Amino acid sequence: MSDWDDLKAAAFAGLLDRRSFLLRSAALGASAAMVGGVLPKAAFAAANPTTGGTLRIGAGGGSTTDSVDPQTYTDSVNRLLGYQLFNGLIEIDDKQKATPELLESWEVKPGAKEWVVNVRQGVTFHNGKTLTAEDIIYSINLHRGKSKSAMNGPLQIIADVKKLADNQIQIVLNSGDADFVYTLGDYHLLVVPDGFTDWAKPIGTGGFVFESYEPGVRAVTNRNKNYWKQGRAHVDRVELTVVNDSASRMNALISGQVDVINRVDKKAVDLLKSAPGIELVQAPGGWHPILAAQVDQAPLDNLDVRLALKYAIDREQVLKTLFNGYGSLGNDHPVPKGDPFVNTDLPQRPYDPDKAAFHFKKAAANGRIVISASDAAFNGAVDMALLYQATAAKAGVPIQVKKEPADGFWDNVWLKAPFATSYWSGRPAATQMISIAYKSDAAWNETHWRGESFDKLLISAQSETDEAKRKGYIFELQKVLYDEGGAIIPVFSDFLDAHSASVKGHTPHSNFDMCNERVAEKVWLES
Repeated sequence: MSDWDDLKAAAFAGLLDRRSFLLRSAALGASAAMVGGVLPKAAFAAANPTTGGTLRIGAGGGSTTDSVDPQTYTDSVNRLLGYQLFNGLIEIDDKQKATPELLESWEVKPGAKEWVVNVRQGVTFHNGKTLTAEDIIYSINLHRGKSKSAMNGPLQIIADVKKLADNQIQIVLNSGDADFVYTLGDYHLLVVPDGFTDWAKPIGTGGFVFESYEPGVRAVTNRNKNYWKQGRAHVDRVELTVVNDSASRMNALISGQVDVINRVDKKAVDLLKSAPGIELVQAPGGWHPILAAQVDQAPLDNLDVRLALKYAIDREQVLKTLFNGYGSLGNDHPVPKGDPFVNTDLPQRPYDPDKAAFHFKKAAANGRIVISASDAAFNGAVDMALLYQATAAKAGVPIQVKKEPADGFWDNVWLKAPFATSYWSGRPAATQMISIAYKSDAAWNETHWRGESFDKLLISAQSETDEAKRKGYIFELQKVLYDEGGAIIPVFSDFLDAHSASVKGHTPHSNFDMCNERVAEKVWLES
C-alpha cells in the first residue's frame, strides 16, 4: 500500500483526528479532491481510545468441530477466539514485520541455526501464575513430536529447545532459517501454562478471560483487567457469534445485531457501501483460493492432466465475477505480487482452451475429474468450482463438482479428497508459506507435493542470509510449483471486513483479516 493508502485507512479506522489527517495529507501533497473524497467517510478518532462496552463479532469460518486447543486451528473463528485468550510468541505487525510479544527480544547467531530468545517479564496468566521460560518451551513443544498440529512439519527444523536462564531460551535448528522468527509468529504458537491440557477451561495471558464457548455457535470472553499490553483490550466484553452464511453476516451488521464482520461478500459489497453508518476495511495480501490437486492420486498424478487443469481456468473471469475485482491474478504458486521475493520472471498463465485440450488429450485420461467444493473454504468456493467446470468444458476437460456440506468440511473433506477447494491466508515470509503448504513432511501439504530436491532447495533458501542468493532459490521454488505442482491458484483476493461507525481502531492487515485476527484486543467503541 502507498503512504496515501495507509493514511486513508487510518482515517477510516479512526486512528487519527481530523487535524492530523489534514496535516499529513498536505505533507504527502494530496490534492483537494483526494482529501475531499475521504473526509465524509472518515471516522476520526477521539483524543484517546475509550474503555467499555460489548464488542459483538459476526464471523464466518467456524464449525462444530472446532476447539480452543491451538494445535487444531484451521479457520478464522479459532484464531479470533485464540487471540482473545492467549498471546503469541511474536506479533506480525501491519507492515508484515516481526515484533515482540511474549518473546520481548531475540538474537540469531551467524548461519541462522542458533537463536536465543528472551521471555517477557512481568506477565501473568489469567489464574495469576507468572509467565516463565518453561511455559514458552511447553507451548512450543505442544506442536512437536506426535502432535497433529499444522506446525508439526515446520517445527521439525528444531533440533533442541532449552532454558538458558529464568527468562532466556536457546533454540537450535537442524539447518539455518533466516525467517525462523516468522515461524515463531504463527497463530498456532499461542502460550499456555507449562503442562496445561484442560482446553474446556482455557487459561492464557491474553486480553480477555474465558466465559463460555459452544463450538460453531458462540463464544464469550471478558476483559482481563490485569492485561500486560498497554493500549490494548479496551472493551469489557466480546461476544463472538459464528455466522457462516455471508448474506446473513452482512444483514446482521446492517441491522445492528453485530458490530464487525469478516469475509464481506465482494459480489454484494455495494449493499454495505450504501448502508449508513457502515465502514469497510480493505487490505491486499497473500490470501488465495486454491484448487488443490493431490499429485499422487490418479489421474492427477499425470503432469499433463495438471497442466490441462491449469490452462482450463479463466483467472480474469474468476477475479471479476467472484471477487468483484478486489484482488489480483494468481499464477499457481503461493507468493503474492506484493512480496519482495515474488518470481517476476514467470509469465502469467492465461486461460487457453487449446493448450488445455492438448495436454488433456496427451494424458489420455478417462472419466470426469471430481472437485469437492464447499463454501466452508471461502465465500463463493462452490461458485468458483462451477465456473471452472464451465470454462474447462470448453476445452474438453470434464469436471464434476461435488458439493460438500460446510459443517465438518475441514475434518471430513480437506486433506482427504483428491481434488478440493481450499484457501490460504498467506504468510509474511515466502519461505514460511512454501514450507507450511508444500514441504514434503508438512502436515497441511494438501497437494501431496513431495520432492527431495525441492526440500533441499527450500532449506537452502531458508538458511541463506545473502538476499540476492536467497531470492534466486525462492524464484526457483516458485517455478517448480508453477511448472509441476498440484496447486491451481487463480487469484489473490483482498481482505474485506466491515464494521459499524462506532468501532474505532479496526485497521487493514495483509496477513489475515480482522486486524490479523486481533480485532478484539485492538478496537474500541464510541457512542
